[in-house]
Formats: sequence, C-alpha cells, structure tokens
Amino acid sequence: MNVIELFKYLISCKSETPDDGGLLDFIEKYLPGFTAVRVDVEDVKNLFIYKKFAEGEHLCFAGHVDVVPAGNAGWETNPYEPLEKDGYIYGRGTQDMKSGVAAFVQAVKEAENFKGTLSLLLTSDEEGEAHYGTIEVLKYLEKNKMLPDYAVVAEPTCEKNFGDAIKVGRRGSINGYITLKGKQGHAAYPEKAVNPIHNIANILGDMAGVDLDNGDAFFSPSKFIVTDIRSGMQVTNVTPNELKMMFNVRNTTLTTQKEVREFVAKYFKGLDYELKLTQGSYPFKTDTDTKIVKNIDEAIKKITGIKPKHSTAGGTSDARFMAPMGIKVIEFGVINDTIHSINERTSVKEVQDLYEVFKNLIGMWK
Repeated sequence: MNVIELFKYLISCKSETPDDGGLLDFIEKYLPGFTAVRVDVEDVKNLFIYKKFAEGEHLCFAGHVDVVPAGNAGWETNPYEPLEKDGYIYGRGTQDMKSGVAAFVQAVKEAENFKGTLSLLLTSDEEGEAHYGTIEVLKYLEKNKMLPDYAVVAEPTCEKNFGDAIKVGRRGSINGYITLKGKQGHAAYPEKAVNPIHNIANILGDMAGVDLDNGDAFFSPSKFIVTDIRSGMQVTNVTPNELKMMFNVRNTTLTTQKEVREFVAKYFKGLDYELKLTQGSYPFKTDTDTKIVKNIDEAIKKITGIKPKHSTAGGTSDARFMAPMGIKVIEFGVINDTIHSINERTSVKEVQDLYEVFKNLIGMWK
C-alpha cells in the first residue's frame, strides 16, 4: 500500500468510539519487525508499537483511530466508503484523524534508519471519555521506563493552508458548577422570598465572557464562559428555591482553580451558594527552542515552503496526558475545517504532504 491506499482503508473501517474497527490489529501486522504491546482496558483498545534502530532518543507518533458517529442524514456519500472527488477524499475521520494516522504509519513503516527508537501510540478512546486510552498506555510506559523523549500527535492543526500552524501547547479546561440558594415563594409577594434568578441577574453581566487574565504570546486570555443556567418550576406564580449554573474556563498557565474560585467569590459575596470545580485538562506549552519544534518547522518548510506559526488555540487532545510526564510534545496535521461535520473531507495532496513531512522529520533526526 501507498499512503493514500492506506488512508482509504482506514476510513473504510467503521471505528466509532470505543470500537477500533479492527484497525489496531491491522496496524500491528502492517509493521513487521516492530514490537507490539497491547494495553487494552475495559472495551478500549490501545496499541504501543516500537522499534529500536540504534542507541539514541525515542520519538513517538501518537493518535487515535476512533471517530465520532457519522449520523444518519445529510451525507452525500457513505461516510465509511471513502470517495475521491475533485482532489478530496470524503469520509468520517478524514481530518480527525485518520489522515494523520495514515501519514505516520506509512512514514514509520518505510523508515530504514533512525538515530534511536521510533514508536506509535494508538488508542480507540480519544473522542470519548479518554479514561482508558492514551493515559493508560503512558502509565504502562512510565512503569516500564519506556516513555518517549519526544512525541508528535497528528491531530488536524492547520488553519487555511497546509503547513501554516502547529500546536506547541494547549489550554486547560476548568468546569464549574454553582448552586445558588434562595427561598421559594409566591410571585405576588416577592418581599417574602429570596429569588436566586434576581440575585444572579445583578452580577451576571460582570462575569459572563470576562477575561480572567491577559494571556501571553502563546495563549489567548482565560475567559469565563457560562454554558447553562437552570431554575424554577416552569410556572409563572412561584419563585424558585435555587438556581444552578454551569461554566467553563479554557485556562492559560496564568489562571488556576484558585483564581477561578476568587473570581466567583468576588461577585457572589453575601449570597448563599456552593461551588464545585473539576479540571479536565491542564495547560501546557513545549518550549519552541526544543529539538522537536525546530525539526518539525524545518520539515514543514521543506515540503510546503511555509514556516508554521506556533499555536495553542482550540480544545484539548491526548497531548495533554504527555506533557505532564515530561514528554516534549507537539501536534501537526491537516487543515481543520470539517472535523466532526457532515461530509468531512481532506485533500489527497494534504495527506501526501503530511506523510512527506513525517518522512523528513524521521530522516533528519540526529
């Protein structure tokens, strides 16, 4: 197979989270001469496969074979029958992220020499809860002293043109749950009740959409985003006993849970409330002077003529599990403009060029 044939095969295997569609078994057989380790947990399939070419550093390519559901309507093609049309390939997972998986699997398969160890880390649980995916493999590698020095996660990162952006970090994600207490009463006698809706109305304008820090050269500001407010009994003559509000803060390295608590406390002072915070991921940034950033920049410029910008925008990826373990991780993949959408597609040229970038990255490693 060449990289495009491999790409089409990956798309044709239905692998909605946490089903791997048989792809991890296929990739294991596709890479003879590599040592495979399976770290399957519950119904999640995970594969770590590696080859030590020589003494030296360990470079890992990481990603996921699972995709979000395609849905039942709106597709112009069968989402699991790849269609090549007008220079594009259509199908679920074309951008997120079977293009990346095809590119690095083929590049690693064809590697003849490398100054160290090459590996792949693949999971079927990135689009879901991610409790039993990449993090479980990393725990295994840490326990067995096999953690990579560097990693490339092949998520779609480019914005308008292939090669225009890599991710050198990601914001964290803090989820907040507030219960604001009141005192239920008759709408005709507001003086006898405590209406939590009225209380929050007085402060919401000072909180919703507010920046909690100024950001920096790599991170946009941490913003307080209200995502849900619920209260009342769906009647017009009873004021509610309590109100529940949910919010999210995609936080930079400048804002932690402590600052979020202080922000809420400032505006809820004097009110009877409870606040619960959870953190789905923590912010990180890989130093742009590190080897992996410099080398991927050079490989991208060689293939595309573009020097990519270094971004931390967007949501989260499995890179969030790698950085805390000391792995210098970046993300690079195709253009991100149709992920999770109906008629998801990517261009043949992007997939070919991504494969060439990864081949060059492997070849230049010293």
